[in-house]
Amino acid sequence: MRVSLVISTYNWPAALSLCLQSVMRQSRMPDEVVIADDGSRSDTRELIEQVAAKFPVPLRHIWHEDEGFRLTVIRNKAMAAATGDYIIQIDGDLLLHRDFVKEHLMRAERGYYLVGSRVILGEELSRSILERGTSGKIFFWSRGLRNRLNSLHIALLSLLFRTKRVLARGCNMSFWRDDIVAVNGYNESMTGWGSEDAEMAIRLHNSGVKSRPLKFAGIVYHLFHNERERDSASANFAIQQQTQREHLTRCENGISKYL
Repeated sequence: MRVSLVISTYNWPAALSLCLQSVMRQSRMPDEVVIADDGSRSDTRELIEQVAAKFPVPLRHIWHEDEGFRLTVIRNKAMAAATGDYIIQIDGDLLLHRDFVKEHLMRAERGYYLVGSRVILGEELSRSILERGTSGKIFFWSRGLRNRLNSLHIALLSLLFRTKRVLARGCNMSFWRDDIVAVNGYNESMTGWGSEDAEMAIRLHNSGVKSRPLKFAGIVYHLFHNERERDSASANFAIQQQTQREHLTRCENGISKYL
């Protein structure tokens, strides 16, 4: 099957550069990479153009004007443009374990979407990585890991967690493209930070697509940054609650407008 890796980004080309370096080191490359750019400045576009010239698979840049935090919109646009049967979704401030794509695909199964773990890198370690311009290797015993257990890479052990339900985490998820189209993707009525992943996951569950954790495999390392403002969190959570209360399987304001 064809797999598309969708990477969301906003005005942090240094982190995106490291993220793309980690993609190029994958033991199993995606068939394409689609950058979901929520209105970054021209330096991000210039970086992508430079990297695309030497990238081993097609690297596409989906961009729209900066009108505030519109992650739901740009992810829908990127997934609509993606050509893969299967989509792996990450954020552009992540460094990927070498077997990240391979392990998502090994666990891919109809009727399920996958949610992986992330390792939080401390501020000092993140600054050092960004200054070097290369991530090198990060191990379980590396200094500056804030949730060290998530850095354990034991792919066979991940099979023990196949039946455990897990909360959606948009920075490390994978799903069948037609499952996302069926629930109409992200709900674009949710603007600003908060609950957009969980709300879509509820619609997936209501439609019969269940979550499955990818523990001790499919690992990502998250560069430190200050948290976004959460002014819209309560309004978005209200939409999430409505979706759950009414057992909705589809949102009205979603990906269909781009298909």
